[in-house]
Amino acid sequence: MPVRVWPRAPLMTNKIISDTNKKSQKIKSILLKKLKDKKIKSKVAIVIGGDGFMLKTLKKNKNSSKLYYGINSGNYGFLMNKFSPKKIIKNLSKAKMISISPLEMKVVNKQGLIKKSLAINEVSILRQSRQAASLQVASGKKNIIKKLISDGILVSTPAGSTAYNMSVHGPILSLNSNKLSISPISAFRPRRWKGKIVSDKSIIKIKNLNPIKRPISAVADNIEVRNAKIITIKTNKNIKFNLLYDANRSLQKKIKIEQLRRETS
Repeated sequence: MPVRVWPRAPLMTNKIISDTNKKSQKIKSILLKKLKDKKIKSKVAIVIGGDGFMLKTLKKNKNSSKLYYGINSGNYGFLMNKFSPKKIIKNLSKAKMISISPLEMKVVNKQGLIKKSLAINEVSILRQSRQAASLQVASGKKNIIKKLISDGILVSTPAGSTAYNMSVHGPILSLNSNKLSISPISAFRPRRWKGKIVSDKSIIKIKNLNPIKRPISAVADNIEVRNAKIITIKTNKNIKFNLLYDANRSLQKKIKIEQLRRETS
């Protein structure tokens, strides 16, 4: 995934996309005053909210070539920047850009209907009832695991590897690794299977081996498709999301910090 320093130029924008909560609206009000009478570069959009709001905004604008600078008004804000009213102009002028591509999830449900969704963080396959899921996982024509009994399985991008994937003890991937993580959720059989790291060129196919007794849901970030039978997952390299980060808090640095925390914990 390419990492570039954004050229120093007229950097400000009149495009502010904000969540509706009070904290977001307060930050927006401060920003409007800070950016008043500044030169405009229309390709930049400032997104105020949490990680979920950023994911929603990116996917809504998947055909846009804009550069998105996130300001956190949520909880963790892994995809966002910390708001600093005094440094916002300087931070924007020195921001670094990264480009990431999402996963494309295609689901065939038990009625034979096909639904597609994008996932920037991960695709989650989850049991839909009290019964554990019974899954077969393949990459291309090669089986990764013939039969997995578990609560589900995750396919995660490097950008999403510190989110749900980390919670289920999946590996943290470097942003430029060109890899995807496949991680089981509470594996029952085989207990010792810890998952697999594959190329981001892989086409991953997950099949529900018992859709009647053991129904599953497929979730692309926060978009759920229920009663899934076959799920196909691949990286869509035709879509690029361009994100801007403060020079001292890049996405790569955040991922590296999480890797170090795991190694020392």
